[in-house]
Amino acid sequence: MGWNQVFQTAPGGVRHAMWQGIPDGAYFYFVHSFYAAPADAAHCAAETDYGGRFASALARDKIFATQFHPEKSADHGIALYRNFLHWNP
Repeated sequence: MGWNQVFQTAPGGVRHAMWQGIPDGAYFYFVHSFYAAPADAAHCAAETDYGGRFASALARDKIFATQFHPEKSADHGIALYRNFLHWNP
């Protein structure tokens, strides 16, 4: 639990639109100790290191999911929600 950095990935060389205006390595608030392990690495939109790298955001088609809590993540969390409101997949 607590704050940790989120490192954006760019499968196919393109950063996901949800990261617009959010710096790579920005801190977000994590509450859970579990995470998803995507079968296809191309669906990993971000990674975090907590004794090992793991997928902390997943994206596929019209889905964007995070393991961290944007609502508890101050300005960067608000920016992520703002991006979601304007996202046109």
